[in-house]
Amino acid sequence: MSREHVSRIENGKIKLTEEIKGQLTVALEKCNPDNSLEMLFDYVRIRFPTMDVQHVIRDILKLNMDFMLHEDFGFYSYTEHYYIGDIFVLTSADEEKGVLLELKGKGCRQMESYLLAQERSWYDFLMDALVDGGVMKRLDLAINDKAGILDIPELTEKCDCEECISVFRSFKSYASGQLIKSHEQDKAGMGHTLYIGSLKSEVYFCIYEKAQEQYAKLGTPLEETPVKNRFEIRLKNDRAYYAVRDLLTYYDAERTAFDIINRYMRFVDKEDGKKRSDWQVNDRWAWFIGSDRGRLKLTTKPEPYTLERTLNWIARQVAPTLKMAKKIDRINGTNIIDRLVQDAKLTDKHEKIIEQQTASSEEVVFQSKED
Repeated sequence: MSREHVSRIENGKIKLTEEIKGQLTVALEKCNPDNSLEMLFDYVRIRFPTMDVQHVIRDILKLNMDFMLHEDFGFYSYTEHYYIGDIFVLTSADEEKGVLLELKGKGCRQMESYLLAQERSWYDFLMDALVDGGVMKRLDLAINDKAGILDIPELTEKCDCEECISVFRSFKSYASGQLIKSHEQDKAGMGHTLYIGSLKSEVYFCIYEKAQEQYAKLGTPLEETPVKNRFEIRLKNDRAYYAVRDLLTYYDAERTAFDIINRYMRFVDKEDGKKRSDWQVNDRWAWFIGSDRGRLKLTTKPEPYTLERTLNWIARQVAPTLKMAKKIDRINGTNIIDRLVQDAKLTDKHEKIIEQQTASSEEVVFQSKED
């Protein structure tokens, strides 16, 4: 647009169409000095070829084992596990299984709070894990889209119209309210989700409306959720290992992530009379993969371990009944509820959780004798 044309728009002499409004919004967002994208580790799973679970907790995670809870059952055919918050370390009597570390989304955020106290980065941690013989089983890189660059329904339509040029042979899309009969099950109202690639392969992508998910799960208003969409790169086994090796070679998360994305797919705009391979890259997709935006670095968002989920459960399931019972106590002049709480016996697990919740990150971090 010419400067004169923009001036006429600002003065109200030209009526804007919704299309022009959208184009101006996109242009302004591209000029935003705050990066519209951020990248996080969202899932880490590493197997260590050792039976020494204390070594993994103390020397790799560098956490004080005294603060870990122990349960005599496990997952993935492991027989027991240790955990603090969402940081899980599984072990078994089977030597072939070794020790398994699993960090899901919240576990990654909690681990970052301990890494901060240890003055270590993700790169330092991953290097320590690989040097110790750790085998990468899964790594998820999440790219948060805070500007609404990605339009999931539009990308889905492009897949339907063969405007997604990809080495993947399959994609699945789910609209709000649909049910996915698999471990990737979505809840009603969680927005649009697009899977590109087979969920059983060692690499596939999941693109979904994060703001809509938070609204469905927590009731958070859409305008209060900073992340509009999320693009997840999900890697398993060898693909996870090669990604970590690339991260530790170049210390450039953007390079690693977008090398993977560009290797597997791109979105284009159909051009009649041209071969599909010659179609131009879609403008919004070009913006996402690097055109007209700032550099994208690995971001950390340390979050201490809290009882948020337990407190949410209490708020939903227990608090209304408790309020009712206390009201009955008040009307009848009794104190049954206070007596029940006073007489309640705390288990060892409860005492350990009290320790975890009242300790600082620095206290939970393992300090060697040399330190």
